[in-house]
Amino acid sequence: MIITHPDDVTAVEVQDEIVMKGPVSRKILVNDKDTAGFGVALVTFGPGARLNLHAHKFEQILYVTEGKGIIATRFRQYTVTPGTVVYIPPGEIHWHGATEDSSFSHIAIQKPGIKLVQ
Repeated sequence: MIITHPDDVTAVEVQDEIVMKGPVSRKILVNDKDTAGFGVALVTFGPGARLNLHAHKFEQILYVTEGKGIIATRFRQYTVTPGTVVYIPPGEIHWHGATEDSSFSHIAIQKPGIKLVQ
């Protein structure tokens, strides 16, 4: 059994190619190396921060915890607020981030395997 609380985990700024515009930070709540493959992270975006278009090899579930964010495909944007749950199927090209006027946090549940999309 693994039990964690976000207050007990240090946030690390995400500084790789997945970030289109920052700041974006991540708290690893459950490491995928400690499970049968699933990881859980609390991801926080500053106002206007967002990720580049990307896709996951496996499904991803997002649970919005704070602020106002955008989850988008190439064709449509959805505004999400606390309590919203988003299921993203494997291979679906998407991005997520904060609106210009709000920070945004979500819990991401997923297996590793991500690729950037042009």
